[in-house]
Amino acid sequence: MTQAGLWWGAGVSMAIALLAGLAEWRRGKRRDLDRVGIMPWNAIQIFALLIAVIAAALALKG
Repeated sequence: MTQAGLWWGAGVSMAIALLAGLAEWRRGKRRDLDRVGIMPWNAIQIFALLIAVIAAALALKG
């Protein structure tokens, strides 16, 4: 993968992490907190941040 592709991947992963954080924040603000959600927003956010950091590190190295 090229350096530009890795930067794009890092940017997209960071955007996904931000959207997952926003979704988790909205889920915490809902009226019925006992209602179970389907999406594991915390896990999605963590994995997206991890992918963003790895892609950025590889882009800096290359």
